[in-house]
Amino acid sequence: MRILIAVDGSKSSLDAVKVAGALVDPAADLVALYYSPRDLEKRVPEASRSIIGGAAAAVFDDARDALPAAIRGRVEFLQTDAPAAVGILKSATDWQADMVAVGARGHGGLQTLLLGSVSRAVVHGAHLPVLVARSMPPADRGFRVLTCHHAASAASVAKAIGHVHWPAGTTGTVIGVAESMLAGPLPSWLENRVRDPDTAAVAQAWQQEHDAEVTALEGVLAAFAASLPAAFRSATPVVAQGNPGERIIERAKSDGTDLIVLGRTPTDPLSRWLIGSTSEAVLTHASASVLIVPVER
Repeated sequence: MRILIAVDGSKSSLDAVKVAGALVDPAADLVALYYSPRDLEKRVPEASRSIIGGAAAAVFDDARDALPAAIRGRVEFLQTDAPAAVGILKSATDWQADMVAVGARGHGGLQTLLLGSVSRAVVHGAHLPVLVARSMPPADRGFRVLTCHHAASAASVAKAIGHVHWPAGTTGTVIGVAESMLAGPLPSWLENRVRDPDTAAVAQAWQQEHDAEVTALEGVLAAFAASLPAAFRSATPVVAQGNPGERIIERAKSDGTDLIVLGRTPTDPLSRWLIGSTSEAVLTHASASVLIVPVER
């Protein structure tokens, strides 16, 4: 696997280096570090080319030193004068990367956002998996990974997970969310009216629909987990109910998840405005790193 890691000297970019480096196989994978000095040139317009070149060298050196020792000798350095997001995406294509890694925040005017503007642009513009890194797991254990199942993205997510070199001690859990209108416990307004025969029939149909959907999803998740690497097969898949983004974030928090893996399926602007995007919600509000796997239309 070929991983391009975007760096800019910030703590968040070094987090990306550390997280991505932990998922690299030193014997088989290749790593490239990408840097764009455009932001530095804007903030210090009078800086000479030698100063900018020295800053770039320092950024690369710090990032390389944050990688596992076995990888450092084979790292490639990439640099362009393009805006950061544009340069990252173009360099990933030119270098034939299989994955891009970015920090959750980067330098720039929108740094106060939970997800940096550069990271957000890369996620939405990339046609390959993007790792948005936040922090490494504690040193005394491996990664805790929460893998999100959706029918439209399951094959792409399974393929991406299969390409990653998961370190020893990694434990993976699969989650699926029953999100249809009828999925969930019987509403109180309907439960209070079950004495009426017609309403009782509606309540029974509602419950049967819910039970059938949950049972079907349990089987789907078990089959999905069986298609993943061994680290993802031991935990019982989780069936949640309700809003997918909310349930995924809640589960990740309760499990102490280090990395969430989910697909990003194409949606039209109206759908995103009406119901939102699960991947966007998870990226914005989860405290864990997130691996977004795009699914082409």
